[in-house]
This record gives sequence, structure tokens and C-alpha cells, in this order.
Amino acid sequence: MASTLWFRRFAEAPDGAPRLVCFPHAGGAASWYQPFAQAFHGRAELVAVQYPGRQDRRSEPLIDDIRRLADAIAPLLSRDRPLHLFGHSMGAMVAFEVALRHEPDHLFVSGRRAPQIVRDDRVHQRDDAGLLAEVRKLAGTNARVFDDEELVRMVLPAIRADYRAAETYRYRPGPPLGCPLTALTGDADPKASVHEVEQWRERTTGPFALKVFPGGHFFLSDNRSAVAAVVSGETPSA
Repeated sequence: MASTLWFRRFAEAPDGAPRLVCFPHAGGAASWYQPFAQAFHGRAELVAVQYPGRQDRRSEPLIDDIRRLADAIAPLLSRDRPLHLFGHSMGAMVAFEVALRHEPDHLFVSGRRAPQIVRDDRVHQRDDAGLLAEVRKLAGTNARVFDDEELVRMVLPAIRADYRAAETYRYRPGPPLGCPLTALTGDADPKASVHEVEQWRERTTGPFALKVFPGGHFFLSDNRSAVAAVVSGETPSA
């Protein structure tokens, strides 16, 4: 089944609890969300998306377009329980585009400026050394990965394709969402300022909340419990 290709379930929850579908960052995989499993166990069914071209899907063609990813994922989502979407960095854009196709009960976006804010980033056009330097700078990947030349060669195509997807994405103006939207960010994120993240409020007519945590682009790793508390129990005020 297509759903078994795309989704990895890391935490169980009783009937009626939300299903939290998590979208990885550029170069990331579903397993990046596995450390969050304990924090969400019993509070939400934690499901992470596995993009093609990495880990157990590494033999499949990469998808280097945000909307094509959303087109593939949105039809696979079911509504047998409340549906919450959570995306970090590039994953925030995938989650947003999925939400436009299959509106959730709550959208959480993390570490990403609002989609209407355009930067002319071209990291995906750099040579391999330049691309790896950017990934190292953001500190979202275990440093030991860079010491393994064979592993680096294996993951580089997925990293480059994801950066291409994120950097060539352009928001198409249209009706806003109507669901609650919560934006999370680190106070020292070099890729998304607090002001840029706050402008996600324009993308919904529903309640909006901005949550700022200490840390850089991968603030999630140092604030798992606090992030889980927000995602599990936060009802944003209008």
C-alpha cells in the first residue's frame, strides 16, 4: 500500500487522540522524529513522512518539487481521528501545501519563514563541498555522518534535491486556510527570523499562535518536551 511507503508510526495514542503527521527538513528522513516518540506517547499518534530517495526508499526517484510531494501525500491522509500536521523547515512548506489540499484540524509550522516571503537562496547550486558546508552550519545532522565518505555520497543527492525543492518553491496567492495555525521558531535561527515566522498568521483565518524557543535552526532537538507540550495541548488564541 502507498501509505506504508510514505508513513512511519513512532507513537501510539488512544482513539480520539489526534494523529500528528510530521514532515522532515531538507535532507531529513522520517527517523529524525523518532526521538520525539516518548514525548507524544499516549498524547498523539506520531506519524512521520518518509520522502522517496532516502533510507529504506533510497532506490526510488527523488522528488525535488514541494507541490509534487504534497500531491503525492495529501490523498493518503485519513480522517478517522483528528488530523494535525507538523513540518520543520522545508517540511513546513510541504505540510502547508498538503494542508491546502487536505485541510487539517491544526497546522504546525516550524523553523520556516512564511511562504509569501521570498529569499533568492541558491545553496542547491553549490558544489558538493559548499552544500555540505551549509548542512554542517545548521547543525541538524549528526557530525559523524560527515566522517563517512560513503555515507556522504549516499545522502548528498537527497540533500541537494530537497534544497532545490525548498529554494525554488514560490507561494501562489490563494484563499487562506481556516484551521488553527501555530508557528514555532528558535530565537537565533539564521534561516528564519521571528518576524518572518510571525507572518504565517496571514495564511489562516483561524486562530494563530507564535511560539519562540531558545536555539537556532534545529531548536527542536534541545526543546523536545516543551515542543511536545505546545503541539499536544496548545489552543492558540486569536
